[in-house]
Amino acid sequence: MNKTTLPAGLKKRHEYLSRIIPFIGKNVIKVFTGQRRVGKSYILFQIIQHLRGLEHDVPVIYINKEDLLFDHLQTAKDLHDYIASNIVSDRMNYIFIDEIQEIPAFEKALRSLLLKGNCDIYCTGSNAELLSGELSSLLSGRFVEIKIYSLSYPEFLHFHQIQDSDKTLDRYFRYGGLPYLMHLPQENAVLMEYLKSIYATIVYRDVINRYNIRSHKLLEKLIQFLADNTGSLFSAKKISDYLKSQQVNIAPNQIQLFISYLANAFIIHHAERYDIVGKRIFETGGKNYFENTGLRHAVIGYRPQDLGKILENVAFNHLLFLGWDVKVGSIGTGEIDFVCEKNQEKMYIQVALNLKGEKTVEREFGNLMKIKDQYPKKVITMDAFEGASFEGIEHCHIRKFLLEK
Repeated sequence: MNKTTLPAGLKKRHEYLSRIIPFIGKNVIKVFTGQRRVGKSYILFQIIQHLRGLEHDVPVIYINKEDLLFDHLQTAKDLHDYIASNIVSDRMNYIFIDEIQEIPAFEKALRSLLLKGNCDIYCTGSNAELLSGELSSLLSGRFVEIKIYSLSYPEFLHFHQIQDSDKTLDRYFRYGGLPYLMHLPQENAVLMEYLKSIYATIVYRDVINRYNIRSHKLLEKLIQFLADNTGSLFSAKKISDYLKSQQVNIAPNQIQLFISYLANAFIIHHAERYDIVGKRIFETGGKNYFENTGLRHAVIGYRPQDLGKILENVAFNHLLFLGWDVKVGSIGTGEIDFVCEKNQEKMYIQVALNLKGEKTVEREFGNLMKIKDQYPKKVITMDAFEGASFEGIEHCHIRKFLLEK
């Protein structure tokens, strides 16, 4: 069933395709997770385009649960029967299901289709709980998750067909990396109106409606607090105490629950606090960063005085895009912004707006110098002068850092 029409001018996200290609044709379900509107559907189109480049009449079945055309697929059995009736029996069939979480108990249909041996399955979902519970137990060892993020800075330059500069970096900071922005007039009022509408859609569909939240105002106040305090170290109790001082009563356990809902919808990413010396995770505390800085600014507006917070948020997001597992480091009374781990390697990073003043230099470099292992250490800033190193610690400009792969 090879009738899917691909969008014109499809821009490839090569980093994701390179991760997916080794799994094409393998008997594992490819699950793409991420916030709404980060481009998961276009990753599916990119794979279809790749397959058609290898074999022009490759059997493709594409289902988009946000399209009314597929509204009749309401149950796992509906999904299974629709696909089973359209597959080509003597060939490998490539199945693409967009926003699969809209079908209750979908994992039962996927397991059954996987048993046929000629179904290569790809699906997307906008909630992190997609891979918990039934799916992980029924399909244990039979799926691989690929996380899709907003456009990285190099992708942003490619999509918008612009060159790296201080001006384009500022644009990236202000509006973030939602792919559709490239189709809109590059005017602040237009872009912010779009971002506000996307923010409202995600909050109401993926948080309020999904979890049947009645206290909308409390949720909004918490999101505003997280936006105001992006990258700050807070426990649920401290957040609760602060909000109480503002006449907003939210218990610590409710805050923890709301934050988990926001993280499940990929509105925010939570970075756990990690004791570098004791090599253990702290039970409380941690930092929260927005998946997309544009959506942060849809909540509280873009404020130049927040540039340090935005810088840290963008650096954090880039590390996730590169595949690092990122935690907030603690060493004695000092703090390391990011402890990064990937493939048994580590990297330590401090982020500062600039290195003006001896105290700032001492804090950023000094905390890194307390770490005695030989893994790379970097201080990332927006200083015009960069490139020097001190005691083996690299000083890197944010633009250079964001262009690294």
